[in-house]
Amino acid sequence: MADDVWTMVHAERAALIEDLAHLGDEQWHTPSLCDGWSVHDVLAHLVDTARTTRIGFVIGLARARFDFDRQNTVGVARERGVTPQETLERFRRAAPRRSTPPAPLDSRLVEEIVHGEDIRRPLGLHRSYPTQAVVRSLRLQTRTPESFGGAKELVTRVRLTATDTDLAIGSGPEVSGPVLSLLLAATGRRGAIDDLHGPGVSALRAGGGT
Repeated sequence: MADDVWTMVHAERAALIEDLAHLGDEQWHTPSLCDGWSVHDVLAHLVDTARTTRIGFVIGLARARFDFDRQNTVGVARERGVTPQETLERFRRAAPRRSTPPAPLDSRLVEEIVHGEDIRRPLGLHRSYPTQAVVRSLRLQTRTPESFGGAKELVTRVRLTATDTDLAIGSGPEVSGPVLSLLLAATGRRGAIDDLHGPGVSALRAGGGT
């Protein structure tokens, strides 16, 4: 099972490297879907998380005074190269790793897919993600409490129904759409809500994605 997850994670990293290999200089400065981060910053974050170990995560969190945002900011500054090409090369070297912070292994899939879209969507790039990988990511996201960046509480208010695969999670007014858009909405990417339909969409907009 772990090998299956890592195979999918490594495939996502390889696909992102290929997509970014020919970006022009200005494209790297494009604002990502992560507030305050450029495309270059998100890639630096992915380098940081790919290199993070369980012990390293705990030490880093303690140094950041248990502030996740501060810890992420430090990680981006540490792994962001002088040039985007340097950062991309760091990501290329880190891509085969299997290190992970103390979190469910499927969180590595969430990380790669969601941040992949944080980069791709503003750049107008498209990827057809394996359905199994997106479904696993959404299932984990809806099992994880909001206090840890998840959407467990969200699915007590709405029912998420995928229109492109057999998946329905939660209770309440229905929100339907592509499973990738459901995942993005469940991770707080509000632009993805435009892809969704149903009586639960208004509740989703009012409450945010997470």
